[in-house]
Amino acid sequence: VLERISIDVPEGAFCTLVGASGCGKSTFLRLLLSQERPSGGVIEMDGAPLPEEPTPDRGIVFQKYSVLPHLSGVKHLADIGSGGGLPGIPLAIARADLAVTSIETVNKKASFQQQARIELQLKNFEPLCARVEEVRRETGFDGIISRAFAELADFVRLSAHLLAPGGRLYAMKGVYPHEEIARLPAGFAVVEAVQLAVPDVDAHRHLIIIERNGNA
Repeated sequence: VLERISIDVPEGAFCTLVGASGCGKSTFLRLLLSQERPSGGVIEMDGAPLPEEPTPDRGIVFQKYSVLPHLSGVKHLADIGSGGGLPGIPLAIARADLAVTSIETVNKKASFQQQARIELQLKNFEPLCARVEEVRRETGFDGIISRAFAELADFVRLSAHLLAPGGRLYAMKGVYPHEEIARLPAGFAVVEAVQLAVPDVDAHRHLIIIERNGNA
């Protein structure tokens, strides 16, 4: 039972939950992510109730990097709408050979990522404060990933201009998004949908992999 828990974390700070196995650490994190609902009472952040669905403002790094095995062929990755740097920062930590460009529109969040880059000495990680549709590069990315950014059609529409020939779009989703897939723009198709296994999370998680089909 978790009762009367109050945590004050200054902006830009890190905190650690420490406790014995079974004391409720994972349950507390799942409640913060809206992956579980409290049986009583309310959960508030900055004085307001938490949204019913996870948002880019809230993320969690699990011990297992569930999408990592599916990015084995990617050398240059863009993380779109990355918020606090997820999943870009963990992926850059896990693979020193992976060049990650993290694109985030909110200056405060991009500044946090820059500080994390400095503190963690991530030479292969570059935060960029910009709207993805306004970003231009001479060479495209062979992988573009998003988590809680937009529905699939908008993800493709806003970021496909950054995709290198033969590159793939990777969308991290919850339940399998049948309706979103049906609304994909012409010229793009789902080539693989992977059900992800995330420790301590019973909810559905999928990685939707999209490619150009020759008409885009």
